[in-house]
Parts: sequence; structure tokens; C-alpha cells
Amino acid sequence: MLQMMVKKIETEAVTEKELYDKFMCYCKTGDEQLTKSIADADTKMPQLASDIKEAEAEKAQMEQELTQHQTDRDSAKAAMAKATEIREKEAAAFAKEESEDKANIDAIYKAIAAIEKGMSGGFLQTNAASILRKLVISNVDLVDYERHELADFLQGSEDAPASGEIVGIMKTLAEEMDKSYAEMVEAEKKAIKAYEELMAAKQKEIEALTKAIEEKLVRVGELGISIVAMKNDLTDTEEALMEDTKFLADLGKNCEMKKKEWDVRCKTRSEELLALTETIKILNDDDALELFKKTLPSASFMQIEVTTNAIRKHAVKLLKGVNRKHRFSKPSKIDFVLLMLNGKKVGFGKVIKLIDEMVVTLKKEQQDDDHKKEFCKVQLDLADDKKKELERSVSDSEKAIAEIEDSLSVVKEEIKVLEDGIKALDKSVAEATAQRKKENTEYSELMAGNTAAKELIEFAKNRMQKFYNPKLYKPPPKKELTEAERIEQNMGGALVQTNPGKGISFVQINAHNGGKDKADPGKPPEASFGGSKSEESGGVLAMMDGLIGEITKEMTEAELTEKDAQEDYEQLMSDSAARRAEDTKAITEKDAAKADLETELQAHADKKAADSKELQATTDYIQTLHTDCDFLIENYEERKTARAGEIDAIGKAKAVLNGADFS
Repeated sequence: MLQMMVKKIETEAVTEKELYDKFMCYCKTGDEQLTKSIADADTKMPQLASDIKEAEAEKAQMEQELTQHQTDRDSAKAAMAKATEIREKEAAAFAKEESEDKANIDAIYKAIAAIEKGMSGGFLQTNAASILRKLVISNVDLVDYERHELADFLQGSEDAPASGEIVGIMKTLAEEMDKSYAEMVEAEKKAIKAYEELMAAKQKEIEALTKAIEEKLVRVGELGISIVAMKNDLTDTEEALMEDTKFLADLGKNCEMKKKEWDVRCKTRSEELLALTETIKILNDDDALELFKKTLPSASFMQIEVTTNAIRKHAVKLLKGVNRKHRFSKPSKIDFVLLMLNGKKVGFGKVIKLIDEMVVTLKKEQQDDDHKKEFCKVQLDLADDKKKELERSVSDSEKAIAEIEDSLSVVKEEIKVLEDGIKALDKSVAEATAQRKKENTEYSELMAGNTAAKELIEFAKNRMQKFYNPKLYKPPPKKELTEAERIEQNMGGALVQTNPGKGISFVQINAHNGGKDKADPGKPPEASFGGSKSEESGGVLAMMDGLIGEITKEMTEAELTEKDAQEDYEQLMSDSAARRAEDTKAITEKDAAKADLETELQAHADKKAADSKELQATTDYIQTLHTDCDFLIENYEERKTARAGEIDAIGKAKAVLNGADFS
């Protein structure tokens, strides 16, 4: 027992720890959750109370109807038994009367035949003649004259009438007996048919009542479980409402107080467990066990003495004997009879009346026990089946939850992988785009620089061609002058190309001497020169052509490289977009699958919670049934035997009081 206490305390510790953790979590939720919980409880409690009241009323109605059905079924069975008993008696009486009538009729026809053949003397010595003599004496339908005539004939008297007269009387009697026999057989057939119809009707009634009883037993069980569940729910809701209201009134104070209470509870539990552990150790010591073996108490018994005296004491002896044999609960009905018998002034008439009433009561009690035993067995079987079904359902829900959680974990991991892949892809696309922009910028700068260099070299080459190879010279295209340039030119300005290769610009060249005379330079100095044109111009021009070719080649290669890079980039962008679209679609699908799994998981969790709640209610209902039924079921046969003994005892006592002698 101490070990059970330790186990119980440890179990309570786990439960209390869970409650404490929930309470601390509850402290953190704040007023909003408490207010909502209180409002929900205020709405839920009246509805639960109404549902409980309605269910209890329905259950009471069902139990009342169930009792009536059981009573009606018992009455139908009793009616069948009574009808069977009457039918058996009627059948026995019919068989006896039929046998006698057949013998009588047979004797009459034998007598008629013997007389008509002139063998009446021999007939009078037969057994048929003896039967006929008894018939003549007992048959009330014969008139006295016919009775005397037949009697004289059967006695063989000399004064007997002629055989013709006797034959006539006998034929008339035979016809009457044949008719009576036929009517008796027809009446028996009708009685059998009526009995069979009654039994069939009662059997149908019993079957219908049994079906109604079974249905109502099932419904009563379901209502019982439902009521227990609703009451538990109402109790829990009321307790939660009280706690929430109180907790809301002083949230901080309660939380702090609860922490202190928990510390005290933990300390007290530790001390209690230590005390129990040390006590168990002390009691399990070998010396203690030896001491207990030597000091066990012994049992004692009490003897009851019974006395007898005359009829009253004889009856008392019978009653006390059966009372002692069956050990009825005190006070039993026999005790009331004994009390009246011990009262000298009470007459036997009152005692006999009391005995008759007690027999009726005992039979009613036995019938109630029968009904309750049937009810208990059916309800226990139904509740046990319901419990097993709910346990399987809870187990299936737990397995389904575990499987869904595993699937959900896989889907979440797959979504994470896809999202990480998209992030990596976006990063790669961004890097590729930046690289492409950089390459394109470098290409644009290269092409711009090479184009400018190529134009400059060609301008320079053209300028040299103007001097060295005028036929190959290409004059610059005539430029459309602006309004300002035309004005400047009209005022005496000259056009001067200031930026070779890029066009021309104008500067003003003074064509006047400002009104002064020209200076006289004098005679030019003598000078002697070589050939008219340099012979190295061809090498320079060739070098310029080479440079232009190299620049052109570099630009061509750059264009091809840029084109390939752009195509590769565009293909990469297309592939990346397709890959991203596929991954995004896959994430959408997996998000939908995840949502479905979460919905299914919640459904299984809700089902598990509901089944667990119903399972607890069913377990409580089974416990209630055991509390109400175990004693009756375990002691049913003993109670039935004792009650039968009690009925037998007071029946014998009644017989003794009526003058019977059982000595």
C-alpha cells in the first residue's frame, strides 16, 4: 500500500507539473485570453445545463419505458407458461377421456355385434362387458328404464328384455357417444389451435419487446455516457470559469502566489516521498517481518442458538434455520415474521397475511434483480465495446498524426530546398546580369575608342593622300553651315578645320591691315632643297593601313564575342526564368499539399481530442456501472438462492401455522 502511495504521489507530481506549466503559460497570455475564455464559458454553461437536463429527461423516460417493456415481457412469458400449463392439463384430460370413450364405444359395438350374432352369453364373460357395465352405471344420459334394461342384460338376468330391444338401446347409446366423441375431438382441435395462436402472438410480442429492450438499453447506455461527458464538461467549465474569473481579478498576485504554492508543494512532496520511502524500508526489514508473523491476530466466531416450542416455535425454528443458513442482510423479511411470531398476542391470521405479502415482495425483488442483471450485463458489454472502439480510434488517430507529421516534415524540407534554390538562382542571375552589363560597357567603350582611332587614322591617311596621292584623296563632305557660320563667313572669316576627323569649325581671320601700309619684307634668302616629295610616305601609309586592319579585326572579334555573350546571357535568362517558374510552381503545389496535410493533421488532432474525451466519459460511465452493478452480479446467484430459501422457509412456516406437520 505504501508503494502504491509512492507511485500515486509520483504520478500526481507529473500531473501537477503539467498543470503548473499550463498555469504559468496562462499567466503570460494576459487579460484578453481570460476575458474571451470567461465569455465562452458563460455562453457554454447554460447550453450544457440545458443539454444535460434534456438528456437526463430522455434517459429517465427511456428507463421508465424499459422497465415497462421488461414487465410486459415478463407478463407475456408468464401468460405463455400459464397457457402451456393449462394446455398440458387439458391435453392430459383429453387423452384420458379419449381413451375411456374409445374403450366404451368399442365395448358397445362389440356387444351389439355379439347380440346380433346370438353370442350374448359369451360376450358377458369378456372385458368389454365389464367396461359396458361401468358405463351403464356412470352414464348420466341414460334414462332409468334403459339403465335397468341394460343392467339386467349385462347381469344375465332371466328378466332381461329381448335382444332386439337391447340392440336398439345400445345403438342409440353408441350414436350419442360417437357424436359426443366427435364433439370432444373437435373441441380439442380448437383448443390446440387457440393455444398455438396465443403462443405465436405472445412470442411475437416477446420478440418485439426484447428488440425494444435491446434498443433502449443501447440508447440508455449512450445517454449515460453522453450525460457523464457533459457533466464532466460542465464541471470542468465551471471550475475553469471560477478560476479564470478569480485569476483575472488579480492576475499578477495569483501568478506569484501560485509560484510560491508550487515551491511549497514540491518541498512537501519531496518530504512525503522521503518519509514513505524510509517507512517502506523500515517495514521491509527482516526483523520487522519476523515480528509481524508472530503477532498476527486470530479469527473469532459467534454461535447462534435456536430454540423450538409447539407450532409457533416450530415455525420460528424453520425461519431461523434458513436465516442462519443463508445469512440474510439484517434486518431481513424473515426477521419481521419472527418478530410477530415471538409476539404472543399476534394471531396466526396476521402472520400468514404478512407471509403472503412477503412472498409477493420477494418475487418482485427477484424480478427486479433479474431486470437489473440484464441491464448491467448489456450496459457493461456495450460500454466495454465502446471503450475498445474509442481506444482503437485514438490509437489510429495517433498513428495518422505521426505519419502526417513525418510527411509534413518532408514537405517543409522540400519547400525549404526549393526556396533556397530560387534564392541561389536569383543570386546567380543577378551576378550574371551585372557581369553582362560590365562586359557590354567594356565592349561599348572598346568599340567607341576603336572607331574614333580608326576615323582619326583614316583622316590622317586621307590628309597624306591629298598631298602624296591626290587621286586617292577624298574630300570631306560639304557641311551645311549654320546661320552664325554663314554670317561669319560673309564678314570675311575663313573656314578652318580645327578638329581633324570630327569636322570643321570656323575662326575669323583678319583680312585687313587696319588702314596701315604693308611692310616690305625685302628679298628672300637663297635656299636649295632636295626632291619635291618624301619617299617615306608609302611606308607611313602602309603602316596606317595595317593599324586600320588590326583595329577592324579587333572590332570584328569584339562584335562576335559580344554577340555570343549576349546570346548566352539571353539563354541563361530564359533557362533561369523557366527553372524559377517550375520551382515556384512546385513551391505553390507543395504549399497546397502542406496546407492539406496541416488541415488533415488538425482534423485528426480534433478527432483524437474528441475521442479521448468520449473515452474518458465512457470509462467514468463503466466505473459508475461497476459501482452500481458489481455487487449484484457477483452475488446474484447467492441472493437468488437465499431469496428462494427465504420463500421456501416462510412457505413452510405458513404451512406449519396452517396445521401441516413436517416432523
